[in-house]
Amino acid sequence: MPWLQIKIPTTPDHTDLLEDALLLAGCQAVTLLDSKDQPVFEPIRGTTPLWQQTTIQGLFEHDIDAASLVEQMQQLITDQQLTAGKILTEIVEDKDWEREWMSNFQPIECGQRLWIVPSWTEAPNANAVNLKLDPGLAFGTGTHPTTFLCLQWLDEKIKGDESVLDYGCGSGILGLAALLLGAKKMHGLDIDPQALVATENNATTNNIDASQYSVTTEPADLEPQYDMVVANILAGPLCDLSEQIVARLKQGGPLVLSGILSYQAETVIDAYKNWIQFDPVTELDGWVRLSGVRR
Repeated sequence: MPWLQIKIPTTPDHTDLLEDALLLAGCQAVTLLDSKDQPVFEPIRGTTPLWQQTTIQGLFEHDIDAASLVEQMQQLITDQQLTAGKILTEIVEDKDWEREWMSNFQPIECGQRLWIVPSWTEAPNANAVNLKLDPGLAFGTGTHPTTFLCLQWLDEKIKGDESVLDYGCGSGILGLAALLLGAKKMHGLDIDPQALVATENNATTNNIDASQYSVTTEPADLEPQYDMVVANILAGPLCDLSEQIVARLKQGGPLVLSGILSYQAETVIDAYKNWIQFDPVTELDGWVRLSGVRR
């Protein structure tokens, strides 16, 4: 079934009003888009950032009167004195959205041994360490530079029989990759209960025995220290939690931190430099990986 698509360029302050108006008019789905390819970096805590120039997009059943809809939205914009650009409508053909989404995820080679393979595809190298992943409930598919950089690091650093803490585990991709590469056990910590579900689902997909890993939202459930700690979250929490993260790492153990923009690297290093001897910074597409060992 085709759909009528409407697009209204606006500003973040006016998206809520326009979204409510579209939904009241019968809109089936609303999406907020970046109008000018403007990056949004790490937000201030407690905020949900939007691009300075945002386009609100709505999908309606194809038989709605497009002219009347545009007139209705334009009247709202005028009455409420909203900032908005030219309203555009078009008919779009329906797609198999699930297949379209799945096609965006392809196998990724991460170092000498490790591949990340979507659960619905065949592994390009059957003899490699293949982590089957189902992108679903929580962030972490291997496609983002921070995740990719950490996976490359694990591919190099895991020698076998390590205990690993995945601090902010998300989908579990880093901790589960460590297990498949030869680590003895992995514990994952995350504040989001959905991350725990995603990690458990991905462990099941990869036939990882439940005795090898555990995931929790409670730091008290963790062991006192681990051979290795990985933390791919954001620069702010990494700094705030520096003492807690380092306390879980054994002396001489390796640490990797990511989720850090290049301009934030020195700030994060400063938060850890009393405990960690850092390696040279590794950068990819404006994101960095910080690694080192505990003194």
